[in-house]
Amino acid sequence: MTIASTRRGDRRVSPVFVGILAVTAVTGWATWTGYAARPGVAVFLFVTAAWIVSLCLHEYAHARTALHSGDITVGAKGYLTLNPLKYTHALLSIVLPVLFVIMGGIGLPGGAVFIERGRIRGRWRHSLISAAGPLTNVLFAAVCTAPFWLHALDGIPSDFRFALAFLALLQVTAAILNFLPVPGLDGYGVIEPWLSYKVKRQVEPFAPFGLLFAFALLWVPSINSAFFHMIDAILRGLGVSHQDTSYGWSLYRFWA
Repeated sequence: MTIASTRRGDRRVSPVFVGILAVTAVTGWATWTGYAARPGVAVFLFVTAAWIVSLCLHEYAHARTALHSGDITVGAKGYLTLNPLKYTHALLSIVLPVLFVIMGGIGLPGGAVFIERGRIRGRWRHSLISAAGPLTNVLFAAVCTAPFWLHALDGIPSDFRFALAFLALLQVTAAILNFLPVPGLDGYGVIEPWLSYKVKRQVEPFAPFGLLFAFALLWVPSINSAFFHMIDAILRGLGVSHQDTSYGWSLYRFWA
């Protein structure tokens, strides 16, 4: 089995990730109990740490799926440790997504782990590796919205509720943006194995700019409005109101 080809240390959870989880837990507790003197600061730290956790899980899903599909090199590269510092572009994978959240409340996808595609056989496997990351965001969104669509909000403090709503918004936007069939994003990675060689060669030069292209589109007022109307509709279907996410966004931006 491919997993036997990875050393035990290659699969050990990184102390960096454990530290991020600890920050998420402590600030989540502070948000829930109202312990923090400034609730906005607690919400900011909780949502940011939880967002980084989701980014780590997103990249881990890519790497883990690649491992079971034939790329046994992901372990030696540190991708199975959930350490964000091991990613191909730590700046793109962590720093930029966090900045986009702070600036605009958008869960923009980050960089990527490097998968040695030549080791993988079968178009379905290639597609599944690309889909694994955004599907993790979908799962994370389902967990965040569970109290809403299960009608289990009784007893949940309002600040924690609003923080969960905003975190869910980030996960939904990340999933939608990641699934766009734009070169450089996971959505294109899903369909790429099924394209002709000629089409792939024509599209290849644009791959490094896919993320910037997606971000630029969101600056167009009409596209931005349509995009967030769609996000609101999805969240409403999950029981999360626009008021919940708005309050969460306001709490998150405690300095405003």
